Amino acid sequence: GRIVAFGMKPTAPETGYGYIEAGSALDGLEGVAAIARFVEKPDAATAARFLAEGRHLWNSGMFVATAATLLAELERLAPELLAAVRGAVEGATRDLDFIRLDPEAFAAAPDISIDYAVMEKTAHAAVVPADLGWSDVGSWAALWEVSPKDAAGNATQGPVALYGARNCYVRSEGILAGVVGLEDAVLVVTDDAVLAMHRDRAQDVKKLLEQLKADGRPQATEHRRMYRPWGHYEGLIKGDRFQVKKISVKPGEKLSLQKHFHRAEHWVVVAGTAIVERDAERIMLRENESIYLPLGCVHRMENPGMIPLTLIEVQSGSYLGEDDIVRFEDTYGRT
Repeated sequence: GRIVAFGMKPTAPETGYGYIEAGSALDGLEGVAAIARFVEKPDAATAARFLAEGRHLWNSGMFVATAATLLAELERLAPELLAAVRGAVEGATRDLDFIRLDPEAFAAAPDISIDYAVMEKTAHAAVVPADLGWSDVGSWAALWEVSPKDAAGNATQGPVALYGARNCYVRSEGILAGVVGLEDAVLVVTDDAVLAMHRDRAQDVKKLLEQLKADGRPQATEHRRMYRPWGHYEGLIKGDRFQVKKISVKPGEKLSLQKHFHRAEHWVVVAGTAIVERDAERIMLRENESIYLPLGCVHRMENPGMIPLTLIEVQSGSYLGEDDIVRFEDTYGRT
């Protein structure tokens, strides 16, 4: 009948985690304690005091309860949340091996964690101290801590060159990242963005993300590679009235039969084989062959082969957004 939290025994005065203060032991339950209180992420001095006192545990965010207990407490403490979740599940649809929750019901769910909604209010909370070598790897600094390091304390991944650097985390997913003379720094290079910061400020990435969202930056919500049921596409170049994408279609899969009102497209096959429908035509393209799809034509692409189909798509027109699409047929139920 309890909702039990795993409280991780702290190994350092960590300021990036919330804490649980263990209360009195529960009768007849060895090693289990009541929860005296939950504590938000502390400052460095408070975290050091928690470590010295020995009563505080890291809040791992992992809980164990019977379904009946959890549902009963949600019904009592967060009925709006439970109603939204029930509606999202009852209105869910299946998409291949995905279950897609009803979007309107899900959007109505209050933006609240299980900690705030239930654990900080319930009379049935308990905590079990755990020593699992746990880290939520919730920041780039945490990733540095768990990564192998060189003699100077640097952790690297990808094409990286260091000179006189110490205790840095440097990661590149593409181009060469060079670091000279920095200490305790984090440098992360991806295809569409670069992040540089001091390791002690790793938690402030959330604040930067909020700023990016407020500025309407697409990097805050979109990755350069976007996955679809048939494969994925990746943005390469975007300019005034044109953009270039790399598209990969899995063997046996096909895109929807569609048209666009504001853009024309060129497709160049660079690997594999494609069958392209263009209005009344049905055309097979092999490696190094291409096709032009004028604005407004009804078209579709499929991969009839046994290997992934890779092609380069050049779009040109007055509007290049992903919402400029009308689907007539779709294998994945998106019409």
